[in-house]
Amino acid sequence: MEIIKKPFGTTKDDKDISSYTLSNANGMSVTVSELGAIITEIIFPDKDGVKRDVVFGYDNAEPYYENNEFFGATIGRSANRIKGAEFEIDGTKISLAVNENNNNLHTDFENGFHKKLWTAAPDEGRNAVTMSYTSPDGENGFPGNLDVHVTFSLSDDNELSIHYEGVSDKKTLINCTNHSYFNLAGHDSGSIADHYLKINAAFYTPVEPDSIPTGEIAPVVGTPFDFRDFHKIGERINEDNEQLKFVGGYDQNFVLDRPGSVAAVLEERNIGVRMEVTTDLPGIQFYSGNFIRDNLPGKKGAVYNKRCGLCLETQYFPNSANQDGFEKPIFGAGERYDTTTVYRFSNI
Repeated sequence: MEIIKKPFGTTKDDKDISSYTLSNANGMSVTVSELGAIITEIIFPDKDGVKRDVVFGYDNAEPYYENNEFFGATIGRSANRIKGAEFEIDGTKISLAVNENNNNLHTDFENGFHKKLWTAAPDEGRNAVTMSYTSPDGENGFPGNLDVHVTFSLSDDNELSIHYEGVSDKKTLINCTNHSYFNLAGHDSGSIADHYLKINAAFYTPVEPDSIPTGEIAPVVGTPFDFRDFHKIGERINEDNEQLKFVGGYDQNFVLDRPGSVAAVLEERNIGVRMEVTTDLPGIQFYSGNFIRDNLPGKKGAVYNKRCGLCLETQYFPNSANQDGFEKPIFGAGERYDTTTVYRFSNI
C-alpha cells in the first residue's frame, strides 16, 4: 500500500513536520508524526463497517508541544516513574528531573522523546515507517549517546507492530513505551467504563501513595485488579480500595504471565471492536485516564474528559532500576535494546 506523507506543522524553530499514514486492505490506517514519533490516528471499521478513529490526539503538531497527557507519544528514555528521580549505574548516581511529587515521570515533560523531531524512513514494501532519533550523552541526565529507532508497521491482519531498537555507547537505562489513549467506540465517544478488559496477569505491583511500586509482587485474586477474565472497566473502579484511591482509579503495573503472548484484550461490544496487545516485555501499565483534564479540546472538534480513554503501556516495571527483584532495563555499551509490541484489531 502507498504510504501517505502530509504536512503536520512546524517545530518551534520553523522546521517542517510531516505525518505518515499506513493503510491496509481492510480499511484500517495508522498515522504517525515525526514530532515525538507520536501515533496521531488509528482508524478501524466497526462491525457495521463504520470507520472510527480510536485514539486521542490533535489535528496538527502545535498542541503536541503541550500534551501534558502524552497522547500517542513515544516515551523515552524512561517510561513511567523512578523514585526520587534518581538511580545508580555501577555506583554512579544518575539524577533526573523531579516532575511528579518527588519522583520522575516519563523522563521529562519538555525535553523527552515525545517532543523531539524524529527522522522518518518510510518503507512501502513493508508498509512501515521507521522513526529515528539520537539522544546525546547526558540528555535529561542519562549517560551515553543513544541511537534509537521505532518502526511502526501495519499488516493486512490488522496488526500495528511497534518495534523499538536502541544502542548506546555507554551503559544506560532504556525503557520506552507508547502512550496512546484508546477508546474503541471512537476518540470522541465519551466514557470507557463499558469497555471490557482482560489482562493475562495473576500478579501486579501495588503502589505507595505517590504511585511508586512498593516492591511487592502481589496476587490479583480477590482484588479489583483481577482481570484474568473479562470485566467492565467501570465495574470496580470506584470500590473502597486503597490502591484505587491512591491513583484515582486504575494506574498500576501488571506482571504478565507469559511475555511473548497476548498480554491484554480490550473489547467494545456495542460496536463490535476488539484490540489484543502482545508484547515480549514483562509488564503492562493499565491507566484508566484518571487525570485527563476536564473539557480538553482534541482533534476534529472532540472534547476529552476524565476516563474517556485508557492506556495499555508495555514496559519494564516502574522504578525497576531501583527495585531489587524487578528486571532492570539497564543495557551495557553496545548492547541492543530490542522489543516489540503489537496491537491487533478485529471485529466481534
